[in-house]
Amino acid sequence: MNSLTSLVLEVDDLAAAERFYADAFDLGGSLDLRASKAPTSGFRGFTLSLLVSQPADVRRLVDAAAAAGATVLKPATKSLWGHGGVVQAPDGTIWKVATSARKDTGPATGRIESVVLLLGVADVAATKRFHLDHGFAVGKSFGSRYVEFEAAPGTPTLALYRRRALAKDAGVAPDGSGSHRLVIRAESTTAPFADPDGFTWEPAAHEVADGAA
Repeated sequence: MNSLTSLVLEVDDLAAAERFYADAFDLGGSLDLRASKAPTSGFRGFTLSLLVSQPADVRRLVDAAAAAGATVLKPATKSLWGHGGVVQAPDGTIWKVATSARKDTGPATGRIESVVLLLGVADVAATKRFHLDHGFAVGKSFGSRYVEFEAAPGTPTLALYRRRALAKDAGVAPDGSGSHRLVIRAESTTAPFADPDGFTWEPAAHEVADGAA
């Protein structure tokens, strides 16, 4: 089974991005940063979700991100599905912090249980077939609306959502152009390629060349 190994965010100011992620989120080896001046505008077609155990942790991480310089797109609030909030990092990446729990069971720890990369795609069914052909296995599927692939323990989860719906969930306009400013690394990837929605993939072996955030 194929699985993501890590993600690379391409940022204008590498030192500033390193400071932000050190102060806002503790993501360990799941996230690398790389300097880039590739032009980009508007919605980049993806979001990153941090799943936590309780509402107190949602509030803690959203507040930490805001204190480190993020823009709050959606404050941490209760919803039909649990509790969540959305922020946009100074480098432009959109992060959602969420939990399915409705009540706190203890003090906030800030512990992140898992990271989910949500790609906003033009055709969920077609992109699903593409990733199945590349060795991914479906974990959850809701027709042509949402697909989540299985992930190895301790690695980011890959999921697909319709682009317009993903932008609405993030609280931004769906229009965007230029670079996604994202590189996806996977276990079974042997050479760089672009997927049907233009996202860049590269072998996990490249991880040794970049430092973790």
